[in-house]
Amino acid sequence: MADASKPPNWWDAFPPPRHTAPLIPREEALSGLSSPDLLLVDVRRTDFEGGTIKGSLNLPAHSFYLNRAVLHDLCTRAGVKQVAFYCGSSSGRGPRCSAWFADYLAEKKENNVQALTLAGGIKGWVKGGEAYTNNVDGYEPDYWKQFDEPERR
Repeated sequence: MADASKPPNWWDAFPPPRHTAPLIPREEALSGLSSPDLLLVDVRRTDFEGGTIKGSLNLPAHSFYLNRAVLHDLCTRAGVKQVAFYCGSSSGRGPRCSAWFADYLAEKKENNVQALTLAGGIKGWVKGGEAYTNNVDGYEPDYWKQFDEPERR
């Protein structure tokens, strides 16, 4: 029996994804930043602090499902071939949105655009070092310290 005192998850209002989008390693995404073929989509909303990957489009996960067609239209018009979604660690919202986009692409029989998930999310991106943090707009080094792993003794 469901716990009536627990509020529903935000994603319960939308259909569950049927597809799983493949991961794109941060190294591949970094090399694709200057390419018009790759679009990064940051799906964070209230945890947008610390910066965002340069050139990313912010489409919060809570409203993404209803905007899949708009994103597809923009990508088609711009010639974007790959759309990589990310959130903090790409273990919840990022994969969910990339899966919803993959569902949409499959429904439309779209073969020219691919939905991906950025492996490790922005936390993994920042952990990649200076080559990555130099490609974060609004990068705040102090913000990211909270995610550092504690030293082992």
